[in-house]
Amino acid sequence: MSEAIKELLKKNHMSVTDSRLQILDMFYHAPGALAHADIEKKASDKIDRVTIYRTLQTFEEKGIIHTIPTADNSVKYALCKDQCAEGHHHDNHVHFVCEQCGKTICLDDVLVPEVKLPQGFQPHQSNMVVNGYCSDCRS
Repeated sequence: MSEAIKELLKKNHMSVTDSRLQILDMFYHAPGALAHADIEKKASDKIDRVTIYRTLQTFEEKGIIHTIPTADNSVKYALCKDQCAEGHHHDNHVHFVCEQCGKTICLDDVLVPEVKLPQGFQPHQSNMVVNGYCSDCRS
């Protein structure tokens, strides 16, 4: 997987650093979205909180990850699909948050419904979060 991660960084004209490799690897192996705190817990001691924050910010700007709003006004992050690019996110899918375990996943096959806005309004981004119980917690 590290070769694919290196290629992703190179494709986005980014330096291949240990911290970027480690953080992207976490996204590739995560079952769902990650919060900054999740990454901080799993990261090696060599990666400080500010480096994680800046790396996430850069990844989002480059279209590698996208943000998912949470009920407590914090943010989680998930990998973008191929159609995202620098400055242009196309993550118009629904996100699911389990109320019991907190797992947050992208429902890539479920699109955010179109919202008809009044004349003169122009949407920039739409987010839809569905809360409920994941298959692990329903059992």
